[in-house]
Amino acid sequence: MVQRILVVDDDRQIVRLLRAYLEQGGYRVFVAYDGNEALRLLRSERPDLVVLDLLMPQRDGWEVTRIVRGDPGLAATPIIMLTARVENHDKILGLELGADDYVTKPFSPGEVVARVRAVLRRAQGEPVAPRVIQSGELLLDLDRHAVQLRGQPLHLTPTEFNLLRALAERPGYALTRLELIEKALGYSYEGLERTVDSHIKNLRRKLNQVGGPNSGAEWIETVFGVGYRLCPEPHETKAGKP
Repeated sequence: MVQRILVVDDDRQIVRLLRAYLEQGGYRVFVAYDGNEALRLLRSERPDLVVLDLLMPQRDGWEVTRIVRGDPGLAATPIIMLTARVENHDKILGLELGADDYVTKPFSPGEVVARVRAVLRRAQGEPVAPRVIQSGELLLDLDRHAVQLRGQPLHLTPTEFNLLRALAERPGYALTRLELIEKALGYSYEGLERTVDSHIKNLRRKLNQVGGPNSGAEWIETVFGVGYRLCPEPHETKAGKP
């Protein structure tokens, strides 16, 4: 089945360029030039991935991302943010809102296509055994790309799912930020290792929503000076910042 990509940018030249490269790469491409049209196409066409500019009229990329991640029907849609803004706090904010990757302008269209392929691979999951990972009351179904905590579903982005899977595959073992990036993203991330903290923060928040006060901090423990580990048996601890 041909995978479908939505490209959103108010710069029509950039849209034409990305559309040409993505179609050459075998994808079907939809385009939008503002946030409202992007949301309409997301709901009507249900693309497999969105390449989303941040600075747009009507609704910017941050607002679109916030709406998508808050909609159960769209929440799992992978998002690659595209922007000329390169400040670290902008990247952190985009990742905290649930973006799966971040590309800054000027960019190589070939690089964007490569990022699209990598994110889609993560979203689909790779055949690995075992197909189900369980750690206490946390259950990851790798075939369905689904997560349950205490019998309740967790709605995770592809990046969040792969980070949690990396931690769950070695419960109790401390993984560095670089190890988590390589295992979850599948390639060398061209950005600050600390950006993984934003994804961990989101994971903790979602675990906390299901598991009760402080449960996110109980499940994913910060190992200062190293990285993070998943606690096989969650214990009472103070929730802290990543």
